[in-house]
Amino acid sequence: MRKLIAVAVAGLMLASAFTGGADARPGYLKEFKTKYTKVVENKDNKVDCGVCHPGKSKKDRNDYGKALGKSIAKNEKDAAKIGEALDKAAKEKNAKGETFQSLLDAGKLPGTAE
Repeated sequence: MRKLIAVAVAGLMLASAFTGGADARPGYLKEFKTKYTKVVENKDNKVDCGVCHPGKSKKDRNDYGKALGKSIAKNEKDAAKIGEALDKAAKEKNAKGETFQSLLDAGKLPGTAE
């Protein structure tokens, strides 16, 4: 019986090593879509994880993603705290000196790749 449990545990550990993990933050995107409806309604925008992550790797962040990352605790799930972090990030400026809020108010995606 011990061998069976040991094999099962080893199998689970091996399977988890090959999966990418559950790093998705659907709450962040949900709150973004709720807060910035003008951006979502703009048909030129693709509002998905690319709002903050421009590349294939979710470790890559654009300037807006970096601003949001400074404003929020990792893996935050509380909608109110996510909303507060979105507000803080919106006050920051991109490389051109524009606030992210001005872009969001204009219905544009805030981030640019660096």
